[in-house]
Amino acid sequence: MLELGLAGELPHFRIDLDRLAPLSDYVAHVVRDNYPNLDVPLHARWRHFVVRGWNLWEEIAQRTAWRGPAERVRAEFDLAVVSVLLDAGAGTDWRYNDASIGATLGRSEGLALASLRMFERGVFSSDSRDPLRADAARLATITAGDLAAGFAVDEHNPLTGLEGRAALLARLGHHMRDNTHIFATRDTARAGGLFDHLADTATDGELTAPAILHALLVHLGPIWPDRLTLGRIPLGDTWRHRAIERADASDGLVPLHKLPQWLSYSLIEPLRTAGLRVGDIDGLTGLAEYRNGGLFVDGGVIAPRDPAQTTRAHSVDAEFVVEWRALTVALLDRLARLVREHLGISAQEFPLGALLEGGTWAAGRKIAKEKRSDGRPPFRIVSDGTVF
Repeated sequence: MLELGLAGELPHFRIDLDRLAPLSDYVAHVVRDNYPNLDVPLHARWRHFVVRGWNLWEEIAQRTAWRGPAERVRAEFDLAVVSVLLDAGAGTDWRYNDASIGATLGRSEGLALASLRMFERGVFSSDSRDPLRADAARLATITAGDLAAGFAVDEHNPLTGLEGRAALLARLGHHMRDNTHIFATRDTARAGGLFDHLADTATDGELTAPAILHALLVHLGPIWPDRLTLGRIPLGDTWRHRAIERADASDGLVPLHKLPQWLSYSLIEPLRTAGLRVGDIDGLTGLAEYRNGGLFVDGGVIAPRDPAQTTRAHSVDAEFVVEWRALTVALLDRLARLVREHLGISAQEFPLGALLEGGTWAAGRKIAKEKRSDGRPPFRIVSDGTVF
């Protein structure tokens, strides 16, 4: 997609690579502001559980009497899976108020905090004696009403894609219940069963990040809404674009997998807690979502051929959106090299996942606020709550 764009052959966007260097300087400054010592963690859900200096999950974990180290890691997998799956865009109006810490948050941070509180209360558990779990028996019965209560949704506090989020969790519950050989090798069927599966497939105590993604795509693939399939295999966050031409069954297909990749990043830390090593983190891509994508639009690196596209609503499967998201993934790789040069740091010290956390996601939000007072993304996307 990027090669076609550089050749001026894409239908929807133009690319100006001369704007990439100044944008990399902008991102590098954001990284230094956020992490002056350049010790940047991976872009993972765990960052959003730290609010105003309080590590809320760690506080919950420390006061829990775990039956062993593996039980905590299973719970962390449970939490990461449901929280990431619930993280698709919230819209501009929704907010979550947590009176216990005096915080009112919107967007991804608010979704994280609300999902953590639901997890803490046992909303995703079928066992009242063991609230810190997300098991098949409970998730299979979850409703939009359950989530509306947990997210404090009402007519004055609307949340985009509520039905889609609930349906996704319910499909996960049914899928786990029907695949106990993956999700229930040490316990009843639960999302944390993925930890046991991954640990069993490790080689000499090591996994690669692409192997984590592969497992998620294979074992969570059937939960996604009815979209494209190939050989009866659901392709999830994969879409069509006329410019992508191949001489095989993948002709016209653009795989992006934003939520599974973010979940892959988010599972690395629990796996390390369990004593496993995770390699080839840059084997994952950048995330094709509106903060990273908005950064390149607001930074002038890519621009729609038709300026009126900024005022229209676009569905997630629209070719315009597919093109934008694919260019985002490709340009993140190029941006990463320039930001590392600005910071004087190596790819090993500063993998792509750290760039997402320390720089591009935060920079995308910052530049959006500079361009538009409400900080909204440059394009309006109609989401069903299961993509971004």
